[in-house]
Amino acid sequence: MNIEKLHTSISESTGNESNICQIYAIKDDETVYDDCWHNFSTDDAMNVNSVTKGVMSILAGIALYKGFLKSVDQKVMDFFPDYTVKRGEKTIYDVTVRHLLTMTAPYKRKSEPWKKVCTSEDWTYAILDHLGGRKGITGEFRYATLGIQILTGIIERATGEKCIDFANRNLFAPLGLPNRFLHITGSKEDQLDFFMNKKPRKYEWYSDPKGSVTAGWGLCMSARDMAVLGTLLLNDGQYNGKKIISERYLSDMTTPHLKLDEKFGFMYYGYLWYKPYDHKDIYAAIGDSGNIIYVNKEINISVGVTGTFKPRIYDRVEFIEQRLFPAILS
Repeated sequence: MNIEKLHTSISESTGNESNICQIYAIKDDETVYDDCWHNFSTDDAMNVNSVTKGVMSILAGIALYKGFLKSVDQKVMDFFPDYTVKRGEKTIYDVTVRHLLTMTAPYKRKSEPWKKVCTSEDWTYAILDHLGGRKGITGEFRYATLGIQILTGIIERATGEKCIDFANRNLFAPLGLPNRFLHITGSKEDQLDFFMNKKPRKYEWYSDPKGSVTAGWGLCMSARDMAVLGTLLLNDGQYNGKKIISERYLSDMTTPHLKLDEKFGFMYYGYLWYKPYDHKDIYAAIGDSGNIIYVNKEINISVGVTGTFKPRIYDRVEFIEQRLFPAILS
């Protein structure tokens, strides 16, 4: 398999690779691959779904590095003194930032209240109503896309500015990437279109009516954006010689805190980042439709892949290692 055959194979695919829009790879701080499909260009963006969570983890790390957060063991309620806790609720007082980052925060119901949250004026406060419960802190892994919205509120309360402004000033601009702008939430149809529209998007980030960005999905990035962001892990928090985030936090972020089940490919989980293998320095921020930031410190390469809406795609790590690398690294 060479580069030309890889491009053709993706172009002609009717399976899991058929929705790939962009692939961008950086090795040893040099671009080694840049290709696009479906009328996308390198500079186009796509809603990268849950890769957004991985970016939020990095923003939390930057807030910690700059002293806005004291520790990941700070209590969530420290940031919301004006929130009225429901009568009889006690567990919420024990939930920490670390619980959010490791997806071990407890919630009151089995399913997330999408309608309630996504039709509210303040998504952070709406999901706080869901946090806690009678079981207490159990350490159980509960994948919570809406629950991570609380992290947006924490960053905004800690820094005193909107999360998108903090991200633009402390992450995207230092990496030489375009600033993001808000896509203010609208109708149900608008939300569905944001997920399912297969055309290129602008450098936007979905937000609630108050201008607080969605933390679990809705960030639009190009594959190049994601590959560049992945180089922060390769270079221990530095970019072009400038320190952006601490090496210690990145180490904690990529340390296996939990072993996941079959639904998540038996991967390990750090702070909203996955570790596909136990004994390899390989990490990934993974989103639905095969969107991924893949970082391999063993061979010093970072890969970004974007894809249009296509549910249940779980093989991008395998695709990168078994299909992409033989074509671009041989």
